[in-house]
Amino acid sequence: MTQKPNPLSSIPVSGPIPAHLARSVIEETLRSAILDGRLPCGTALRQQDLADLFGVSRMPVREALRQLEAQSLLHVVAHKGAVVAPLVEGDAAETYALRILLESEALRLSIPLLDDEDFAEAARYIDDLETQTDYAEIGRLNRLFHMTLYRKAPNRRLLSLVESGLWEEERFLRFNLEAMGLGKLSQEDHRELLRAAQARDTALTVTKLENHLNRGVEVITRYLNSLEPQGKKAST
Repeated sequence: MTQKPNPLSSIPVSGPIPAHLARSVIEETLRSAILDGRLPCGTALRQQDLADLFGVSRMPVREALRQLEAQSLLHVVAHKGAVVAPLVEGDAAETYALRILLESEALRLSIPLLDDEDFAEAARYIDDLETQTDYAEIGRLNRLFHMTLYRKAPNRRLLSLVESGLWEEERFLRFNLEAMGLGKLSQEDHRELLRAAQARDTALTVTKLENHLNRGVEVITRYLNSLEPQGKKAST
């Protein structure tokens, strides 16, 4: 009988990790492996296996897993421990409705505190998105663009929830963006959003964001519905 490959074998670890960096190194390494699919949905991650892999105690492993769970990349399941989350959590429309509430508030709080450097950075992300063809990189740049506009919000708990939603979206887009046919429309939305923010028109900027996210949920919902007869591939 052929032995099932161990997903952890796809994760290279070079040399001992300094104790003060252990949690962040483990978190970043596992996040990358989840986002690029080396750790597929449903993969169980045992703390002791990870501690052995990274050559550390279970404490930094436990802390890293807790951070990844907060980013919606992992779930804690009874009798299995930490498990890599599905690409789509529940109803896409409900997920985006919550994102609209959270991101609108973060944007509203952040706009008065943004400066020219923030706007220039956001514009660079849009320019990069216009020419980027790698879908993994598109997902990353999309997340960074949005966080550039939200990051000055003083409510850190709110920002944590917002970033969690963006991590979830980035992971979904990596594996589904090509099939969904998204592209130039998304960048025009981003440019309009940035122009409104630069004009310090908070109400208009929030409206632009809501329209952008609503268009996104329409496309994603339509795409997911098209997959249902094939066994809901997007959630596997």
